[in-house]
Order: sequence, then structure tokens, then C-alpha cells
Amino acid sequence: MSETLNLPAEQRFADELEALKKNDDATRPPRWQLSPRAVVTYLMGGKLADGTEISPKYIGNHRLIETAVATLVTDRALLLLGVPGTAKSWVSEHMAAAVCGDSTRIIQCTAGTDENQIRYGWNYAQLLAHGPSRDALVKTPLTRAMETGVLVRFEELTRMASDVQDTLITVLSEKLLPIPELDDAVSAVPGFNVIATANNRDKGVNELSSALKRRFNVVVLPLPTSIDDEIEIVVKRTAEIGGGLSLPPIKPAEKEIARVVAMFRELRSGQTLDGKTKLKSPSGTLSTAEAIAVTVGAWSEAGHFRSGAIDAESLSVNLLGAIVKDPVQDAIVLQEYLENVVRGRKEWRDLYTAIREVF
Repeated sequence: MSETLNLPAEQRFADELEALKKNDDATRPPRWQLSPRAVVTYLMGGKLADGTEISPKYIGNHRLIETAVATLVTDRALLLLGVPGTAKSWVSEHMAAAVCGDSTRIIQCTAGTDENQIRYGWNYAQLLAHGPSRDALVKTPLTRAMETGVLVRFEELTRMASDVQDTLITVLSEKLLPIPELDDAVSAVPGFNVIATANNRDKGVNELSSALKRRFNVVVLPLPTSIDDEIEIVVKRTAEIGGGLSLPPIKPAEKEIARVVAMFRELRSGQTLDGKTKLKSPSGTLSTAEAIAVTVGAWSEAGHFRSGAIDAESLSVNLLGAIVKDPVQDAIVLQEYLENVVRGRKEWRDLYTAIREVF
């Protein structure tokens, strides 16, 4: 077992990446490990000429991924946009792993992120002893990516203040990072580009300026279109996460996962799957990512404390925590959903009883 809790994608899927390299005879852009076509195969899955199976990392529209990968070959940066839980960070990580073999050049944007964390900082001991110099610079993931010709990832770009976001404009348009203190600049080498993610459902969102938007090609990642696709995603990611955490083995849980996904899809869409009953929606997004989190939590509970199978009892508290974010508004939403929908489904009566015991 690895001593690292979460290995980067390029290490977790090193065998697949190596197999793709061996079978990839298409043209590769400067400093890319794989051709654009092979990068798409890595993300979407497929079978190679030598029989190697490549597992799908993203289950969704093939053309969206082709557009995203093609963008990285151009001089425009890529912005993956979507509501929370649409696999933006997941796709960003795997793209970086496939393109340059390093997904760790990452800047997590927050309300407290300042320009020094984006551009560069200073080693003040060196600065006081010898004055401004290249040796006194503290390089950020952005400056290192520009110097080495790899991808840098900006997570939740719109969480940063607008004036901090705009420090990227010169980098994206001129591929240059000025260092006024040294009358110098860092010039990007071929292979450098930016992948950013952003969502429009966050209360802390700071809109991108029009000047910055123009320098990104935006690819919108939607929620899964069909319930079958969403169930497949939850089953796959739950198995990967549970295996990585070495959770106790449990019985197959597709039936319970299908109930969680159905519940989340109904609540976030505001109607039952058959369209016959209108529902209120909770304040949270109830995304695919949250369905995965609920299932992994239920797996841990079932494996360590219960029968070794995910059931209504192990799901109940996890579901309650995911749905009721606002203790007043969301409690009313769940109350009505339980009484008007869950209670009337014979195959869901165990779920109704289990949630009622803790709610």
C-alpha cells in the first residue's frame, strides 16, 4: 500500500500512460508526452492496438473533451466551467497528467489568494543580504510551469478577487511574466498553458473580467444527462476511492447507489423522475460528487460497524448530511420529499424508516 494518501494521477495510472506512449505514433506538440488523440483516449477510455485496456476517467460527451484537449495545443488557455460536482478538477488533473506527466503544478484560488501567490514572492533573507536578484525570487507553480513548458492548473478561479485574477492577463496574452523589480521577465517556453476551473453556483464567485474571459476558451462540463451514466460514475468512483482508502470489502451496492442517484436527481431537478410530481429543491447542488461522498461514507459505516453491505441504515445519516445544509429551509424540503415521494414507494420504505429515525 502506498504511503501517500492521494497519489497524483500520473502515478496512479502510470501503466496506462506508459502503454499509450508505446502505442502512440501520432504527432505530439512540443513537450507533450502524448499526442492529442492519445490524451483523449486516456480520458475517455478505449482499447489500444496491443490489447491494453484504458479505463475511462471521464464519462460524458466525447466532443467536449476533444475540444478541451485541442485548446491546449493553441495559444489560448482552457477554462472548465460547470456547477459543483461535474468533474472539472478531475478532468483538469488527468489532462495535466496525460499532457506533461505532472498534475501537481496547481494553485488553489481562494478569497485570500494574493498576487504573490500567483506571480512570485521574495526570500526576504536573500533580499536583505544581497538585494533583488533571481536567487531571491520565490517561484510559484505558475513561474515554474512557464520555465519548464508544462501545464499549470488554477482551481476555482472565480474564488479569487477580480484584481488578482487580472494578473493573469499578461501571462495569457504575451506568455510573459514581468518582474519589474529586476527589470526582467519570465518568458514561457513551448508546452506551457493554463487549465482553470470555475463554477457559477458559489456564493463567493467573483466574475471574470471581459479581458480575461477573452483569453480563455470555455468548455462547459454538464451534469450527467442520464441516470444510468450517473450511476456508472458513482459506482466507478466509489470503488476507486474505497480501494484507495483500504475500506473493508462489502457486497455490491449498485441497487443502493441507484436509489441515492435517483433521490439526488429528483431533488435537484425539482420533480420526480417520471415528471408527475413537482418538488422543492434544497439549497445545495446535490451533485454527482456528493452522491459519491454519501456512498463512500455509507461504505465505511457498513464495513466497520454493520453487516458489510450498504443499506438504508448506513445511508440515512449520510443522506441527511448531504441534503440538509440549511437546517430550516432544507429540512422542510426533505420533510415534504419523504412524505410525498419516498413514503409512497414500497421498495423505498426501508429508506423512509431509516431516515425518519435520525431526522
